[in-house]
Amino acid sequence: MRIEKREEKAYDRQGDMMKRQKNGKKASPSVNPGAFRVLQAQGTVSAGFPSPAEDYTEGPLDLNAYLIRHPAATFFVRVQGDSMIKAGIHSGDLLIVDRSLEASHNNIILAVLNGEFTVKRLIKSKGRLFLAPENPEYSSLEITEESHFEVWGVVTAVIHEVL
Repeated sequence: MRIEKREEKAYDRQGDMMKRQKNGKKASPSVNPGAFRVLQAQGTVSAGFPSPAEDYTEGPLDLNAYLIRHPAATFFVRVQGDSMIKAGIHSGDLLIVDRSLEASHNNIILAVLNGEFTVKRLIKSKGRLFLAPENPEYSSLEITEESHFEVWGVVTAVIHEVL
């Protein structure tokens, strides 16, 4: 595996320049431009047995190209709650949602139900629609004619921090 050093600028959510301490934690916002180093790994890494194919490498990874299929129709939303934990979606995760995709059976979707946003699995069964959680502590929600329901998009990826 080859590691490349790249200079990148880091911005917090408000767009202020952020400096990073040596331990990688965020420091306070700074008005002076600064930078930190980003190490870019190329190739694959084994999560099981070590791989002998260390000389094979891929080109640089562009996360936009990798995660976003339809840029004009894609947005990000942060999750709050634990109803989708069995699907690997945890509170604080960032979802990538594509509005250009048509929601179908078993897709995880971002929807508005009776004025509230929710992330659930779309289930079509015997001519009925349900929004199913991925946590046994929650019940499925049936979509009826009285429901104010709109699909905002299909979840295509989850960004989950591990530290």
